[in-house]
Amino acid sequence: MSDTKREIGNLKLFTGNANPELAQEIADYLGVKLGAAKVKHFSDGEISLIIDESVRGCDAYIIQPTCSPVNDNLMELLIMTDALRRASASRITAVLPYYGYARQDRKSRGREPITAKLVANMITEAGASRLLAMDLHAMQIQGFFDMPVDNLFGLPILAEYFKHKDKDNLVVVSPDMGGVARARNLAEQIGVPLAIIDKRRPMPNVSEVMNIIGDIEGKEVILVDDMIDTAGTITHGAQALIDRGAKCVDACCTHPVLSGPAIERIENSPIQELVTTNTIPLGDKKCDKIKVLSVAPIIGEAIYRIHTESSVSELF
Repeated sequence: MSDTKREIGNLKLFTGNANPELAQEIADYLGVKLGAAKVKHFSDGEISLIIDESVRGCDAYIIQPTCSPVNDNLMELLIMTDALRRASASRITAVLPYYGYARQDRKSRGREPITAKLVANMITEAGASRLLAMDLHAMQIQGFFDMPVDNLFGLPILAEYFKHKDKDNLVVVSPDMGGVARARNLAEQIGVPLAIIDKRRPMPNVSEVMNIIGDIEGKEVILVDDMIDTAGTITHGAQALIDRGAKCVDACCTHPVLSGPAIERIENSPIQELVTTNTIPLGDKKCDKIKVLSVAPIIGEAIYRIHTESSVSELF
């Protein structure tokens, strides 16, 4: 970042307990200190927040992915937003590298909630005036907010990592029909062909591969998704590709949710390497196959551009 970008005036960054390491990286990129805020818990589990500096008139950014524990991290975001609003911050931007509840974005049967919209309502009512997110699972979530929403993309970071591979024998594969646009985008950025896994999902978190559309025999394959949760889809897809003649399989995603049996499944799968980002901290989810890339530069640059009223879309 050039010296001219050090003129950031009244910009202040704050973070809860969700991903303080990423928040610190973003602060380092911008050349600022994290705001003095302490988020703790009372003995009964209620959240305690203290902001130890003036925020009157400032342009405040709260870096808080709503990952596991989702409800605690969401409440920290809401409480900090409320505190900054009541302390007269001029603008409050909720920075959610990962937007929890994003998969509950519509009703698929009667009497179901649309929790992604409920979360949007709560963030708005708490006092946020802008949302900065990364790779929203459902693009329509942007329309759930009556405020500006900037949705950043992790694919350029992943594409840059894979560009060193031999493109003559490389193919990008979508693990399902719903991810075709994402996989095509990655394939175009790397400059390789696209293939698609046709599958059915008889129940949540269970998938069955039906067919492979495209040439993968003898190829080095990159499976791509926006998030990996229990890793059932990605590991079953990897095994199906190997069974149908793929030479080897790597996988990549923006959000490493990695819940339940995910780590065990990845370790026991034919996936050689899983490349992901630090939108969600891995914590104690250790696996030698996982490579983590940082999204701090792109989020930091987006924050700077929002603060200086510059274009965010030009980043892509």
